[in-house]
Amino acid sequence: MKKAILPLATLVIGVIVGFSVSELIDEQGVDRESGAVSEQPREILYWVAPMDPNFRRDKPGKSPMGMDLVPVYAESIEQAPGTVQIDPSVIQNLGVRSETVKYGKLDKKIETVGYVEYDENALQHIHTRVDGWVEKLSVKAEGDPVNKDETLFELYSRTLVNAQQEYLLAKTSGQDPLIAASQERLVSLGMTAPEILDLDRTQTVSQRVKVVANTDGVVAMLGVREGVYVTPATHVMSIADLDRVWILAEVMERHADAVAVGQKVVFEVDSKPGRSFEGQVEYIYPDLDPRTRSLKVRIGYSAEEDVFRPNMFARVSIMISSERDVIHVPTSALIRGGASDRVVLDLGEGRFKSVPVLVGYESGSFTEILRGLDVMDRVVISGQFLIDSESNIDAALARFQELANDESMREEVGAEILGVNASRGTLRVKHDRVDAWGWPAMTMDMNVADASLIQQVAIGDQVELEIEKQPEGDVQITAIREAIQ
Repeated sequence: MKKAILPLATLVIGVIVGFSVSELIDEQGVDRESGAVSEQPREILYWVAPMDPNFRRDKPGKSPMGMDLVPVYAESIEQAPGTVQIDPSVIQNLGVRSETVKYGKLDKKIETVGYVEYDENALQHIHTRVDGWVEKLSVKAEGDPVNKDETLFELYSRTLVNAQQEYLLAKTSGQDPLIAASQERLVSLGMTAPEILDLDRTQTVSQRVKVVANTDGVVAMLGVREGVYVTPATHVMSIADLDRVWILAEVMERHADAVAVGQKVVFEVDSKPGRSFEGQVEYIYPDLDPRTRSLKVRIGYSAEEDVFRPNMFARVSIMISSERDVIHVPTSALIRGGASDRVVLDLGEGRFKSVPVLVGYESGSFTEILRGLDVMDRVVISGQFLIDSESNIDAALARFQELANDESMREEVGAEILGVNASRGTLRVKHDRVDAWGWPAMTMDMNVADASLIQQVAIGDQVELEIEKQPEGDVQITAIREAIQ
């Protein structure tokens, strides 16, 4: 009995030891079927959505469409067309630097230019209320300073002299309605209350009436000289208050929708180096300049003790707060031009690839990226132009090699010649089905690769065509043979 139990126990122990050894070998990477040691586990760089490669995550999960994310392995990136491998020493010599893309609020700053202008709401336009002659003009030229209540000029008007005489006669008559009517006429003709009181006191008609300034400022416009005859329609002069000015800025059309009333503005002028001034957008003009395609924006500023002179050049920055988080990269990382804007991705371990991106607005040293990058990507910000050129060459060579090796780009099909156009180098053919391309039988015009092919056929011929797809998507005839009967 003991002799029978011993072999059985030995068998059981052997099975257990064999299973343990098998599991140990599996853990160490031995292939059960071939007996060879398997390769190291494949390195997963990230996971992407099956229907949207731009949707990337650093761990498994679900795509926005509810599908499982699929892994992207390092070797697949290495084999992708356009990916270049650079030795670390070369990277250092080229001065290649990379940064992770940024995700967050990107306040927009529109930088433009403008010029200083008088605040038209603070302009005082001087007109007389009666016709007459300008005498004793106190201001001599545009730009002269004036003070409040300072006499600008004296006006002699026969109409005003007669009105004063009528007022004095009314006063001697003692009739209150007549006195009130005469006084109202003097006011309507431009006499001030102090001048009327002086007329009551002296009982003497003034031959000249003084016209005074209502505010401090400078003469912005002078339209008369001494001795000029004026009427109420004559624009005598304008007085501008320099304590408040306008900055008229020109905003390019592409920024027109981003500007709004109330936005903060910072501006500088050359006459005050090292200083900046703050104002805000007060008004946006309704139309664009047809020549410059720019939108005029009015910025108000209280100058206080500073002096701003009209037509001064100003560098203007309009600050626009961001309302949402966006992906943005240093503007230096962008490669502009060609069919699209591009950046160079740093894939790690010396691997780089040039990818197209859709660019949004630019703010300072950063630019918004609308499409093409994810929050985990790293982009090259220095030395990217050399890498981009190498990446594009590799990608082009890879596509060329694919087209050269892809036999599915060339097929043979039976056809009937329906028309010949030698000048355009085309044949109108009615061809059979092309199953490899999923084409049904149909009638179409095809280009010929060689003009001599047109001489080989005539309308009504039944032929065998060799057709080839071109990289740009066109199809051309490369050979024509007689149809096999």
